This record gives sequence, C-alpha cells and structure tokens, in this order.
Amino acid sequence: MMQRRQLLGTAAVGFGQLAFQSMLQAEGGIDGLAGSHFAPRAKRVIFLFMKGGPSHVDTFDPKPLLTRDHGKPLPFDLPRITFAEAGNLLKSPWKFRRYGESGLPVSDLFPNVAQCVDDLCILRSVHGTNPAHGGAALKLHTGSDTFVRPSLGSWVVYGLGSENGNLPSFMTICPTLAHGGVNNWGSAFLPQSCQGTPMGTASTPSLQAKVKHIHNPELSPDRQKNQLGFIQSLNKNFAESNPDDEALDARLKTFELAYKMQTSMPDAQDLSGETEITKKLYGLDNPITEDFGRQCLLARRFCERGVRFVQVTHSDTEVQWDQHGNLYQGHTKNAAEVDKPISGLLRDLKSRGLLEDTLVVWGGEFGRTPTAQGTNGRDHNPHGFTMWMAGGGVKGGMAYGATDDYGYYAAENKMHVHDLHATILHLLGINHEKLTYRHAGRDFRLTDVYGHVAKDILA
Repeated sequence: MMQRRQLLGTAAVGFGQLAFQSMLQAEGGIDGLAGSHFAPRAKRVIFLFMKGGPSHVDTFDPKPLLTRDHGKPLPFDLPRITFAEAGNLLKSPWKFRRYGESGLPVSDLFPNVAQCVDDLCILRSVHGTNPAHGGAALKLHTGSDTFVRPSLGSWVVYGLGSENGNLPSFMTICPTLAHGGVNNWGSAFLPQSCQGTPMGTASTPSLQAKVKHIHNPELSPDRQKNQLGFIQSLNKNFAESNPDDEALDARLKTFELAYKMQTSMPDAQDLSGETEITKKLYGLDNPITEDFGRQCLLARRFCERGVRFVQVTHSDTEVQWDQHGNLYQGHTKNAAEVDKPISGLLRDLKSRGLLEDTLVVWGGEFGRTPTAQGTNGRDHNPHGFTMWMAGGGVKGGMAYGATDDYGYYAAENKMHVHDLHATILHLLGINHEKLTYRHAGRDFRLTDVYGHVAKDILA
C-alpha cells in the first residue's frame, strides 16, 4: 500500500520542477503578510541585468576630464584592492550626445535607448563593496556578498504576494549559472514559494528556453485533476486535525497551481499572437537583437499576466560585459544586442500604460575603471558606477548623483547597493525596515541594518 508521503512525492512528477515551488499561496503576501506599507507607485519590477559590468564612463556617465587627460596617470590614489595593475587614464572611444527635452547625455553605444532618455532616471553614484564578479553579483541580487540570503525578487514576492494564481510570481529568463548562480534568484530561508522560476539559462538561446517539466508525459490533464482530488481527500482529515500545518497546505496548493500552469505558461511564452510591428520593435527581425529581444518581449508578457518580478539577463560564455581587453569590440557587440530590445520594451510598456506602474531597472554588478588595463581594456570597479530606472514612480529625464571627475569613486549623493534596494522596495510601497523575516533567532531584512531611500528621485 502506498504511503501518503510516497504519493505526494510521485504526484509531483512533471509538474514543473522549481515552477510549482515558486507559486504563492494567495494574493497579498505569504502567510497573510500585510503587503504594502503605504500606497505603491510600482506594482511590479523588470530587472535588466547586464552580467559582467558595463562601463559607466562609456555609456551613461561622460567624463570630459577623462578625455582631456587621456594617457596621464590617475591624479589620486587607487582603491586598496585592485584586480590588476592599473594603467594610465583611458578616454572613452565613444562620443556622448544630448537627447530629449532633458538633454541628458548618452554615448553612441545606445542610440535607441537614448531616444527614451526622458523616461530614465540615471543613477550615477551607485557603489558596492566587492570587486569580484561573484561577490558583487550576490551583493546586487541579495544584499550580501558573504552569506546566502534571499534575493531581491524573493523579498518582493514575500512582501507583496501574487497577482496571478496560474503563474510564478518571480520569473528569471535565461539566468546565468555562474558567479552566485541559483543564489541570485533563490529564496534562502524565506518560503520556497518566493524563489525565482528559471526559464532556460544564459547558455540557452531564448527561443529554446523553457520551464523544465512543464508537460506531464505520463498523465492526461483529467487524470492529473483526479489525482489531485484524491490527494486532497486523503489529507482532509489530517488537515482538519492539524490546522497549523502550513507546510502541508502550501505543498498541496503548489500541486494545484502547477497543474494550472501547464496551460498558462505555454500561453505566456507563445509569441504568435504578437503583431509583426511589435516583434520588429523588440528587434526580433534581426539576428543580432533577436535573442535578447525575445527575452524582453517575454518580460512584458509575464508582467501583463501578473508576474511580480521578472529578471532578464544579458550574458554569454565568451564576451559578457567584462572587457579587461578589447573594450571597443566587446562593448560594441554587447550594446548592439540589447539597445533596440531595451528601447522596444520601454516604448511598448509606455504605449500600453504599463510603464507607469512597472519599475524597469538596468545595470550590472559593478562598473569599469577609467584607467586602462593593458592597452584597450578596463578593470572591475565597484566604487562608483551607473544604473538606471524607468517608470514605476521615478522621475524621468534626470541624473542622480555623480562620480568624481574621472569616474572612479562615487562622490555626490552616493547610493550604496543597500540604498538601491531600499528605494526599489519603497517604490513598491514597502518600508525596507519593516519587511523582515525571523530566522535562526533574529529578524533579517534585505538591507540588513543599512539602507536609505533616495527620495530625490521619486516622482
């Protein structure tokens, strides 16, 4: 005779691996959490992660003195820890031009995103603590570079819950498995239902990216439905006599939601109903932009269906944004792949009225040095770099903060990664100091004991 635990285990076959673990029990936060602490400006987040560290002084933070003093030594001390021997100052090989009513400068690497500059809030003074990819990526995603902690997306889901009972609340599209890997979208000690559901990996073309085991090859939908009903009947008496057994209740609900996801997930991934104009807007008509464009279009479709947090990762195993050498070739390639898709995403969200309550965040784990590594590369720089936000209650057409005259250190309105997280949560209506979870005898939060909201960027 099959035991209840055996049945629970075997019944899950084909239900979607991590997918069903990423479902929420109910709208409004896990286990009855109150949700928003105050009126939110954003309902959801799209995080465009540029793995490897794009150079801020070559993209959104122009430095005239860097151009003027090209080839000269850096006129102040280097950080205590550097990855490689620093050379002299290296000017940007790209020109910066002013765009939009705001007149904000953007380099020639991003001519399409530049057309959306009046919707961007460019954060020029972000800084972290770790010069290594793994530590810096974990810091950006989880707030810690030394311990396994819940990811930003997991905290958002824990605090706000789901808007769709048929899809995961946290999707990560083609994520990298390097430099922190699954910890970058994991839930750590938060409920497993808060962790991200991966769709493919960075080594998988987005056309082939799927949620694993979404189709059950052994049972028809009707038989699965009957099976779930049978499991419910077996556990009815147990649940009634153990009303506080939340783990059992949550597990049963994940089975039910995963069953529903077998139809809702393929529908969300099906782009056949999108117009040719929309596909072209994202660059799906061009082999250079097609892969990342499909990821961005999927992000919009997931957001439309109530997914709370969507991460889109640009990464490959050869180039990434990590140009220790061949800066011109590498950044030119990378920017060409993402520029039009990102612009298409912003324009599409805006035309559909979604940008107003969707917060789009762009950036990498750190920036690059204004000094040369070798003859034509830049080293890692966590001490001052650029990210940007759009929509979701931030002021558009503005630059916040500044690095020094050459772009090495954050110097004005410095924005630590903890401050970035506090600000994102604030835009979602969450007080970062009150979003806590008790674990191992203490209360944890995304920002630990730090973090200040950058109120000057709020619309």
